Amino acid sequence: MSEYFATVDWQRHGQDFLSHTYSRRHEWLFDGGVVVPASSSPHIVPVPMSVAENVDPEEAFVASLASCHMLFFLDFASRAGWIIDRYVDQVVGTLAKDAQGRMAMTEVVLRPKVCFGGEQPSAEALLKLHHRAHDACFIANSVKTDVRCEPCVG
Repeated sequence: MSEYFATVDWQRHGQDFLSHTYSRRHEWLFDGGVVVPASSSPHIVPVPMSVAENVDPEEAFVASLASCHMLFFLDFASRAGWIIDRYVDQVVGTLAKDAQGRMAMTEVVLRPKVCFGGEQPSAEALLKLHHRAHDACFIANSVKTDVRCEPCVG
């Protein structure tokens, strides 16, 4: 068993809280010392109460799923003897109403493009690697979101 920690720090800074016009700007602090500027999504809470440049929870959610998939994919490819020079995933998450009418991240589509150094696996072998990575991804295994992988092949 492992435990993971993060600190979320928001401060009012004298803003009028009861008018709901306060800033949603906050920070995520991680144990390695990284501080990430965060905010609500400007799609949910309009600017200037949100900070469009900061990472919002929805973006972090889709990035977490894509990162977990990638890390397993890289490991499995390395163990199979494939050399990867670059891995780019332009992941898209959809926020919509779920079956109970609640807003939820209903779908995340991974679209990884992998550049190999040296020999490249067949399209079938590449799809099998992605399937294996998807099955192993413990972030994807932890959510009820429909997580699909549509790799760019060829």
